[in-house]
Amino acid sequence: MSSYLLGFQDVDSTKLMVVGSKGANLGELSRIEGIRVPDGFCISTEAFKRTIRETSSINELLDRLSLLKVEDRGEVRELSAEIRRAIEGIAIPQEIREEITRFLSGLGEKSAYAVRSSATAEDLPTASFAGQQDTYLNILGTEAILAHISKCWASLFSERAVIYRLQHGFDHRDVYLAVVVQKMVFPQAAGILFTADPVTSNRTVSFIDASFGLGEALVSGLVNADVYKVRSGTVIDKRISTKKLAIDASEGGGTQEREIEAGLQNRQVLTDEQIVQLARTGRKIEAHFGRPQDIEWCLADGTFYVVQSRPITTLYPIPEVNDRENHVYVSVGHQQMMTDAMKPLGISVWQLTAGRPMFPAGGRLFVDVAPDLASPIRRNILVNVLGKSDPLIRDALTTILERGDFIQSLPDDPQEPTPGASKKDPPPANYQALNDYDPAIVAELIHRRQTSLEALKQDIQTQSGPELFEFILADIQRLKQRLSDPQSFGVFMTAMNASTWLNENMLAWLGEKSVADTLSQSVPNNVTSEMGLALLDVADVIRPYPEVIAYLQD
Repeated sequence: MSSYLLGFQDVDSTKLMVVGSKGANLGELSRIEGIRVPDGFCISTEAFKRTIRETSSINELLDRLSLLKVEDRGEVRELSAEIRRAIEGIAIPQEIREEITRFLSGLGEKSAYAVRSSATAEDLPTASFAGQQDTYLNILGTEAILAHISKCWASLFSERAVIYRLQHGFDHRDVYLAVVVQKMVFPQAAGILFTADPVTSNRTVSFIDASFGLGEALVSGLVNADVYKVRSGTVIDKRISTKKLAIDASEGGGTQEREIEAGLQNRQVLTDEQIVQLARTGRKIEAHFGRPQDIEWCLADGTFYVVQSRPITTLYPIPEVNDRENHVYVSVGHQQMMTDAMKPLGISVWQLTAGRPMFPAGGRLFVDVAPDLASPIRRNILVNVLGKSDPLIRDALTTILERGDFIQSLPDDPQEPTPGASKKDPPPANYQALNDYDPAIVAELIHRRQTSLEALKQDIQTQSGPELFEFILADIQRLKQRLSDPQSFGVFMTAMNASTWLNENMLAWLGEKSVADTLSQSVPNNVTSEMGLALLDVADVIRPYPEVIAYLQD
């Protein structure tokens, strides 16, 4: 096998550093049964390295580029343009030229080809370089293809690509470019298929953009595409746009714009049957790669062809599980009015002190409430409790329950605990019975906690090294026990029930909403109110100093 050229049949995901991500993905796509991929081959990064390595002037330019920062926009623009000109002027080594000519002869020298850049740092799960390197369509003849291979190599140093690498810490010398040469398809329609909705991150909805002609019109923003959404084999939403322009292949090579006939401008690009078929194709590709995909497709003579697939990098992550059960995750932070992402240490402490498993995703913590929704008793409690703090979550949970097929209802179990409690805990009605209705209980609990905290401050001073971490972990377990102490929980339940009673009755009697929220702000030992009042005191102090206010606002 050549170190410079590989056919798609010789490429898979293990060849990422050899053929770039676009080439590796095309190799994988060509292995999926039932997926039509136009034939072609990859010119490896070794060909790029050899060509650059043999040119000392380019290496000198790269040395200069490595000294620049994002802020040096003018110098980046000038130097990157100089590097591109130098690469385009290099003669491709004879050995590589001969191999390219041989591959083209096997595929058909007179055929039209797409010549596409494929970078080793492009289309990765954690970063998207898509669109930063160039693609050339409908290239005719061996000499033209060779010239456009050099143009692709040069596009690795477009200003946009250089700036992106600087912003994300990629070394210019560690990113190499392969080139994909692929037979052209001349489609009646083309577009992009997302196997998860990129707007809502809903992984059950396929999101399709479609326009007439080549997909370049859509990618370049030249046209407003039709938008279709599919879930479970059904088209659930369609937006038919007015499509005035299309890009088609020119007879002598390259592409051209054309005006779409008036009678077609408002016509649906794909039939409903084709929409469902394309979504099904996307699910097959997603299953192969094991993650949601951003897929470039085209339709020619009634057949769908796939010309690229890459991971969707903009989806909000979901907790990773290794089972086939259905899960419903609710954000813990949003229940606490804490919507910002948490740092790893904060996430760790929350997980260690939680009464039930918490799952991290996107810097936030989630609990799986699917078991609670399956229980007829716990279900209503959960929906009502969460709905009081966030009506949108209540609506979402209600929608899931109304689907009927996602949550399998369990038989009634009168002994089941409330959401988040364990089997050994008292039932909710008995928590308040553990306490007398004596306000002194609250003061006693506060005093007990403060005494424990002062003792902790003294004890932790005697610890160091690995013993300190063991001490902290042991103390966190003690804290977890205190947080679930029945007497403390009884106080919480009493306060929550009192708040509910006040809100419901004051609304019914006086027409006033959320009375308990207002009253609770003035009760003693309300930490939230005390922090708010302390911040107001700080605001009073800094109000005469506009410089401080401006600093805080920035």
